[in-house]
Amino acid sequence: MTSITNRTADIARDAILGIMVVRNETLRLPFVLDYYRDLGVSHFLIVDNDSDDGTTAFLAQQRDVSLWVTQASYKASRFGMDWATWLLMHYGKDKWCLTVDADELLVYPDIKTRNLRDLCLFLDQNQIPALGAFMLDLYPQGPINSVSYEAGQDPREVLTHFDPGPYHAQRQKPRDNLWLQGGVRERVFFADNPNQGPTLNKLPLVKWNWRYAYINSTHSLLPPKLNALYDGPSDPRLTGVLLHTKFLPCAIEKSAEEKTRKQHFRNPNAFQEYYESIVEGPDLFGDVSVKYEGPAQLESLGLMSRGAWAS
Repeated sequence: MTSITNRTADIARDAILGIMVVRNETLRLPFVLDYYRDLGVSHFLIVDNDSDDGTTAFLAQQRDVSLWVTQASYKASRFGMDWATWLLMHYGKDKWCLTVDADELLVYPDIKTRNLRDLCLFLDQNQIPALGAFMLDLYPQGPINSVSYEAGQDPREVLTHFDPGPYHAQRQKPRDNLWLQGGVRERVFFADNPNQGPTLNKLPLVKWNWRYAYINSTHSLLPPKLNALYDGPSDPRLTGVLLHTKFLPCAIEKSAEEKTRKQHFRNPNAFQEYYESIVEGPDLFGDVSVKYEGPAQLESLGLMSRGAWAS
């Protein structure tokens, strides 16, 4: 990685850090950075993986972003986790670190009145080192290429619906990491082979310790005991949801590119049909689709919980 703008000297001792690995995200970044700024992220540590759409220049201009670039293989870096882990090891020690993709918006109970600093204080007081979250795919009502989206716009204005279920989970040995699947991508793309569907559980918010390491994206952590901190949507403890905004119209162009780049799966040839389906601009709306109304709705549906996080 090559440093472009290193503003890490500005990181305060009690800073909440946002860590991202991005590629060609000029469309999403204006909103997602403001979203997390408003929520309480103090400084962003971002790796730009060979963007050619102006992402590098945009990020270099952001006063709260420290930026690195690399042209190396995303797949060979454990899908960006080696780069993110380097940042976490160097700058995240004893700090709350939120590791997310540019298409993920974290929500949790009472988010409108309590920011990330309130949330992290609660977790500290209860000696909870990480927050588990469920990745929930949002999609439009109609084909994904039938809507329009502009940089800086809230993607929830365009991606209006989601699947409330079914979802299913199991524990995997030897690390006891959760494997949560289901929802719209299983319903539309992997109905005949559900085991091939994406993993939906994540541990994105962590009080970072030098002994920790992400294994499979942010789906699982070492040491293995950290994976017990999240049991999926039915978990009665305080949990969150990562609203996944993948299915903006730009997903068509990105999927066409990934068919050639083959950087997002260990066996990318097995997912060519998946990419081809997205390139066709599918209509993900179905009989089970529910309009997204906000975090309180997700809590009432049992997709996240407040646990001991009192009202």
